[in-house]
This record gives sequence, C-alpha cells and structure tokens, in this order.
Amino acid sequence: QVQLVESGGGLVQAGGSLRLSCAASGRSISSYAMGWFRQAPGKEPEFGAAISWSGGDTWYADSLKGRFTISRDNAKNTVYLQMNNLKPEDTAVYYCAARWTGKQLIVVRQRADFGSWGRGTQVTVSS
Repeated sequence: QVQLVESGGGLVQAGGSLRLSCAASGRSISSYAMGWFRQAPGKEPEFGAAISWSGGDTWYADSLKGRFTISRDNAKNTVYLQMNNLKPEDTAVYYCAARWTGKQLIVVRQRADFGSWGRGTQVTVSS
C-alpha cells in the first residue's frame, strides 16, 4: 500500500499561484497513475487532474484546463499540481490519489479508479 501526504496548500489571492506536492512512501509510484481531486465546502468531491505512470499522458477537468498542470518526478516519488490564475471557486481541500496500473496506460478520472488517498491540503483563494 502506498501512503500519500499532500502539502503546499494555503491562502492566496485571486490570480495567484500555488504548487501542491504529493509525497508517496511505502512503495515506488513509478507503476502508478496519480490523480488530484478536490472537495469544496458543501459539495461532492470532483476530479481535477491525473497523470499516467510514465507522465506521458495527462487528463484534466474542463474547469482546470489551461490553468493547472499535473506533473510527476518518479525519482522523488512525488507528484505535483501547479495551479495558476487561481479563482475563489478553486477553494477546496485537494486530495492526492494513486492507482496501480503497472506499465500500462489506463485512463483514470473517477474516484473509484483510485485505491490510495492522502488526507488532503486546504487551498483558499480570496477575492
């Protein structure tokens, strides 16, 4: 089982940037697809972004395209979410997730696709 710990959240003004990190331990994530989800107050969790085991394929929610970038460094066992041009509606708890795929390309966009989750990091965007 891989353990995930998110960091990098905080309070930022609209238009600002943050970079979230997800540090994995227990196993190498080099055979895992990784994802970021978020949950805003009073709302259901929603898919944000995901990346294949190699980093060669990425998927984004429409609301994040062009502003957020997911990336990974398998040597550091870490996944990142670069968030630019933040908006108040981006305020949420952001969760990192992992899904073992082996060296296969498997599209992952649903919560049920992922088996390991972090505890989340709060992102608050002020207007």
